[in-house]
Amino acid sequence: MKWEIIEKATTFIAEEMGVLLKRASLSPNIRERMDHSCAIVDKQGRIVAQAEHIPVHLGSFKIAVKNVLPYVSSDTLIFNDPYISGTHLNDIGVITPVYYRGSLVAYVINKAHHVDVGGPAPGSINPNASTLYEEGVIIPPLPLGREVLEIIRENFKTPEVSIGDLNAQVSANKLAVKRLTELFDKYGVENVTDAWERSIEHTRSLLPKWDEGTYEAEDYLEWKGSLVNIRLRLTVSDYKIIADFSGTHPQVEGPINAVLGVTYSSVSFAIRSAINKEIPTNEGFYSFIEVKADEGLLVNPKKPAAVGGGNVETSQRIADVTFLALSKFLPVPAAGSGTMMNVMMGGVNKGRYWAYYETIGGGSGARPNSDGVSGVHVNMTNTMNTPIEVAESSYPILFTSYRVREGSGGKGKFRGGDGLVRGFIALDKLRLSILADRFVLGPWGLNGGERGKTGCVIIKRKSGKIEVMPSKFSTELEEGDEVIIETPGGGGYGRPQS
Repeated sequence: MKWEIIEKATTFIAEEMGVLLKRASLSPNIRERMDHSCAIVDKQGRIVAQAEHIPVHLGSFKIAVKNVLPYVSSDTLIFNDPYISGTHLNDIGVITPVYYRGSLVAYVINKAHHVDVGGPAPGSINPNASTLYEEGVIIPPLPLGREVLEIIRENFKTPEVSIGDLNAQVSANKLAVKRLTELFDKYGVENVTDAWERSIEHTRSLLPKWDEGTYEAEDYLEWKGSLVNIRLRLTVSDYKIIADFSGTHPQVEGPINAVLGVTYSSVSFAIRSAINKEIPTNEGFYSFIEVKADEGLLVNPKKPAAVGGGNVETSQRIADVTFLALSKFLPVPAAGSGTMMNVMMGGVNKGRYWAYYETIGGGSGARPNSDGVSGVHVNMTNTMNTPIEVAESSYPILFTSYRVREGSGGKGKFRGGDGLVRGFIALDKLRLSILADRFVLGPWGLNGGERGKTGCVIIKRKSGKIEVMPSKFSTELEEGDEVIIETPGGGGYGRPQS
């Protein structure tokens, strides 16, 4: 049918945006790891199509668009305020209105993770931040012009790279505007917008009819030697799922708070994953989910709480606790590694400042009918691997190991996937920050399956001293110091067979 053709064409426009953004960017984080996401929005602000990009970005578009649209006039806007954009400062958003024959018909939007957006820490995800102001430069929704570029040039630590990535984002939006115009030329505005409406309604008709009831779960994050809880009451009805986070730990003076957009993304990702059939991910799906979280909780903090790690670590645990609640009535996998294992480095080398960011995969949880997968990104990250050759050719580091951490997956009838071991030596003085989790409590198993092994980071100083590090820290490395990172394995499923 014609509306289905238009729906698929719109989705492929979002995908093509991502292809251009990747190819045109300068940073390995976007060019290699594809840490970006793209979407098409109708003039009412509803998501009508998304590319298969980063889960923590995609669900947040619903929150971001609602918050940003009041600022849009006829210009392309840039923004990164987490309390508006729904993620963290590193994710710079660019939204462009689409006009056809003088009338507003749609918007195109993308987010891309910029390696450094200012602040005291390389990579801007600061394990020691207690407020947003210690995490980087806050950009409210503003027309993207020379003034904003000058702010970036004077405040970001690697401005040439950031402006190059930003140009790629703008180019992706321009391409999407061109492709949508072609779509309107071919089918007519009314037919296209009617197809978007029918796609949303069609998606609603595909939503699952799960067992009605309320299902509770609780999981934990590590913070300053303690475990802080995330508690969930998941209420399933015939027409809506309500995720209520009452009883969750209050916000903390640290970077692990998650803005509401992150919380919504994490819940919607888990629910979308549990739907055992292909459905479009648009407003029809997002309208199925409601998140309740009082302001001031870890999962909905008050500004200016620090939130850099909430996007990358707390998001993982929110997804975990949602899966745990779903496991009460659906066959879902055991917990995956549960951390993005964020590695941030930077310093001055050969007279130029550099900054590097990567996340490291772990083991996925065992499934009800098969083992987990080793060495993959799980839950809220969908990024690619940064090739060792690219990192070594760009930065003063030399990798010493990169292998599967055999035996780290939880035992069970089906074993959890194994984590990874990734090690490197500093070739110059640099600052290293790591923000991770699951160093104390390994990923949970299901139905008698055992927990996966916890993660760890060891620093072997050139002097011979060995330091076992916590899951969140920042330190100086001297030339010759070696860092060995071991990521968690996934939980097991079913009781181990003797």
